[in-house]
Amino acid sequence: MQDIRKARLLRTLAASVMIGAGSIATTGLVLAPNMAAAEAFTNTVDLVKQVMPAVVTIEIKKKADNQEMAQMGMPEDFPYQFFSRRFGIPMPNGQGDQSQGQDPMPRPEITGLGTGFVIEKDGYIVTNAHVVDGAESVKVTFQDGTSDDAKVIGVDKATDIALIKVNTKKDLATVGFGDSAKAEVGEPVVAIGNPFGLGISVSAGIVSALGRDLQSGPFDNYIQTDAAINKGNSGGPLFDAEGQVIGMNTAILSPTGGSVGIGFSVPSDTIKGVVADLQNVGSVKRGFLGVSIQPVSADIAAALGLDKPEGVLVADVSDGTPAQKAGLKRGDIIVAVDGKPMKAPRDLTRAIGSDNPGTTVQLSLLRANKPLTLSVKLEERPTEKSAG
Repeated sequence: MQDIRKARLLRTLAASVMIGAGSIATTGLVLAPNMAAAEAFTNTVDLVKQVMPAVVTIEIKKKADNQEMAQMGMPEDFPYQFFSRRFGIPMPNGQGDQSQGQDPMPRPEITGLGTGFVIEKDGYIVTNAHVVDGAESVKVTFQDGTSDDAKVIGVDKATDIALIKVNTKKDLATVGFGDSAKAEVGEPVVAIGNPFGLGISVSAGIVSALGRDLQSGPFDNYIQTDAAINKGNSGGPLFDAEGQVIGMNTAILSPTGGSVGIGFSVPSDTIKGVVADLQNVGSVKRGFLGVSIQPVSADIAAALGLDKPEGVLVADVSDGTPAQKAGLKRGDIIVAVDGKPMKAPRDLTRAIGSDNPGTTVQLSLLRANKPLTLSVKLEERPTEKSAG
């Protein structure tokens, strides 16, 4: 009965949506849908058949870092340094004696598994940054069982997005990006990935919530879904009922480490811009304002005579920054950027960070409870900064 209700829901949604054909171009990167003529799918089976060939398994090899060593129950100075330190066993020929300037023993090589999806027929593939970060080798396996080595084009840890590429002489099956800004709570979605290395698997559910902040970074804006997501699903696509990617499965919230129906996906609107930058320059350049910010609390709103606690309070302005040059002051309340309302600090962080350095933005402010507009030319955001 549940499958029948889900199929009916998919049919209802598909019947109510008109889909346009074409490609999405962003800063020189063409992200082309895999459908010559876009269509609405009437059931999950047809959707999966259409998009499955573009979903790939990613296998990486790398040297274990300190955290991974700890997870394996091995100290980072294992084996000789550990036994020498703990039991007084002499080091063989001084090997690994860091006190004499020699390198420690080589770290063990580990294998990691994840998922990705092809966005260009000549071999560009999107996955999570944490899937390929630090990889010494990356191998991509396609649905037909063939494999190719891949090169990491770029990694953006702030959004956990990576772009890799395989060299291929044949046209690969691709999937296209949808508009995650149009996603609605309750709409059906399909997640495809490689859970626990079992092989490409499909799970289905709905969008459970939008705009989730996991406090994992300054640009958190996750789509929450109850479609089953487990270890190995990282980097896999989250499809809407039209077969378009509206998210990339990235994290789960679980006391057990397995799926409890609370998974999180990076929205496609974030992925598109980041991927374009990674393809063009290999990194992401973000705008920087130069302020410390905090929420407008109910007490602050009452003290300032505001109708409701909205906007972003400027707690401090750093010297020599675009904010100072533009005349921004401590105590200003930023209510909009280029006309888009700013309801919370993370709204401002994402708005400024999504613009390129050199971009001029219009800040709508309240200063002493009076409206004011300032033009600010953004600079490049230092990598250690987490605010606007």
